[in-house]
Amino acid sequence: MSDIARTKAEEVYSTLCRLFDNKGWRYEKEEDDLLVKCTFRGEDLPMDFFMRVYPDQATVALFSPLHFSVPEDKRLTMAAAVCAVNDSILDGSFDFDIRDGQLLFRMNNSYLDCDPSMEVFDYMLGMANAVVDAYNDRFLMLAKGDISIDQFLAKVYRLEGN
Repeated sequence: MSDIARTKAEEVYSTLCRLFDNKGWRYEKEEDDLLVKCTFRGEDLPMDFFMRVYPDQATVALFSPLHFSVPEDKRLTMAAAVCAVNDSILDGSFDFDIRDGQLLFRMNNSYLDCDPSMEVFDYMLGMANAVVDAYNDRFLMLAKGDISIDQFLAKVYRLEGN
């Protein structure tokens, strides 16, 4: 990695941290890894968010892992559910690892040839927070067998007005 790329990444990271400071949000910093960790309380479940600046790719990535693993017998159903949700959201996506049942939300933003503002990061966190909060409990209910895939899909498409 070039010194220029690292310097730019540190500037972007500083802007990200300023957002958290200005909002008065609690967070943890791992400056060597250009990583910020925070937890928000949704309507039902707590949501962890990790934002990391990647100097080599000139990208900021946001990750929010869900706090459960999908049982093996529900993984194909969950894969279909994740596809439906990803088709209905505007920004970001859920990633589902069918091998181990792990599910997370991810959003990326490139800062190549630009200087992202705090508003960009506020948007990323706001959008991610809304999406994860809207779907984390539904994914959990599906994984536990509390709702069927048909019930899940009815709720997804109702959210979108279909």
